[in-house]
Amino acid sequence: MPSNRLPPCSSQSGFTLVEVLVAVIILSIGLLGLAGLQAAAIRANDSSYQRSQAAMLAYSIADSMRANRPAVLTGGYDTDCTSPANADLTNWCTTVSTALPGGTGSITRVTNTFRVTITVQWNDLRAGGPSNQQFVIATQI
Repeated sequence: MPSNRLPPCSSQSGFTLVEVLVAVIILSIGLLGLAGLQAAAIRANDSSYQRSQAAMLAYSIADSMRANRPAVLTGGYDTDCTSPANADLTNWCTTVSTALPGGTGSITRVTNTFRVTITVQWNDLRAGGPSNQQFVIATQI
């Protein structure tokens, strides 16, 4: 004869559901941490890319100046990009302002020498860095 009795209630009913809920919460916190880490890595990568662009731009104008040494000695490359004096400077200033957010450049020469200082500045707020970044090289032409 089959028994119609129900098994006695266990005092641990629903305990597996609580374990699953705790596991989901721990997994969610871990995934949020991972997303934050990924966002920080993207910001650092963007900042690094901008610094690389600034270095490339500074060295490219230095190479242009070496190719046009007589113009350098007469002050033809001394500029702060507000009034570029030749086509090289016009192209360089335009490239700096378009390649970098808030990008500007300046070139100063020590009088009667071949020494020049090239400065590229940009705004790095979006990448999480200080608002004004600079890349400066001092070289001889």
